[in-house]
Amino acid sequence: HQLVDAALSQSRERYHDRGGGCPEGFANGNRHQGPFYSLQLPSNEIEPTDRHGYNSFGQGNHTCWKRGQMSAIQRWTEMVRVEHAQSDSMREEEPPTDSWSNFAWQFRADPRRTGDVLVNHLRQEIAPGQTVLDVGAGGGRLALPLALDAEKVIAVEPSPSMCRVLREAAYEFKVPNIEVVEADWLEAQVDRADIAVCAHVLYVIQDIEAFVRKLEDHAGQVLVIVFQAPPQSQMYPLWERVHGVPRLGLPSLPEFLEVLDQLGIESDVEVVHTERNRGFESMEVATEQIARRLYVMPETPEMERLEALLPLVLEAKDDHFTIKGAIPLEPRVVSWRPGG
Repeated sequence: HQLVDAALSQSRERYHDRGGGCPEGFANGNRHQGPFYSLQLPSNEIEPTDRHGYNSFGQGNHTCWKRGQMSAIQRWTEMVRVEHAQSDSMREEEPPTDSWSNFAWQFRADPRRTGDVLVNHLRQEIAPGQTVLDVGAGGGRLALPLALDAEKVIAVEPSPSMCRVLREAAYEFKVPNIEVVEADWLEAQVDRADIAVCAHVLYVIQDIEAFVRKLEDHAGQVLVIVFQAPPQSQMYPLWERVHGVPRLGLPSLPEFLEVLDQLGIESDVEVVHTERNRGFESMEVATEQIARRLYVMPETPEMERLEALLPLVLEAKDDHFTIKGAIPLEPRVVSWRPGG
């Protein structure tokens, strides 16, 4: 949980699949540390616009996204496109070529660690002798522990810095049965595997049909890990109160299930109950991390509004700060067998 939010912020550049154009009203153009919550406020706390945006429950109200006016796949693509365009309109500078260069080290983890509920859940799906495909493997937080049970893990990851962390960790922890493929998924040349795992990647993928179909073509079983709401949805009400416009949200579990339905895929969904994150270590850390996720720069009117707002929406619990009324986001494992 502590890494997905910043991962999301970085992964907007990661797969280079944005598509052109910006929504009306915007200029042309999370893997993280911090808590994961879906912030629920009274329904009248945030007044949505009549064009687009997310309300306090993370529900989209873009008029074009209403069911019946777009297919599920079109709706997914449009949600990703306009969210990216809004984010780009807030950036002060272009991101580096490898957006993970300053963060990849955070994804280094002992593959033999205990207490990782998601890892334990996924390891139960692997039978001896099976091969596993990890799409969007990052620094190997899932790929390396899964390799302890699998015959082989093929880790597909486009970021050079992430691949470097993965290779170093595989060497350090003596996990030799890892093949690292440094490429975008839609461009990767890989062998077919028994199981394909894709964790917290789909939120920013525009060509969702091609992405899912390639997963199906390359595995006998597909496991997609996704939250029940956008990873940064706890920030959406703060975004509006700082920037004065609603945050355009990314798709998540509900939209993904609609995409699968359109593709004729019947899936099972399991909730993985994970430990609640403790929150921010201090008000200063909260300010710094939230400002980064809201694209707020120091010494700006937006920063002044954020600094005035945070004492009202954060509360101290167990020596940490959490967002009032926040509900933890928990991963869902969406699984199916292609052709089954």
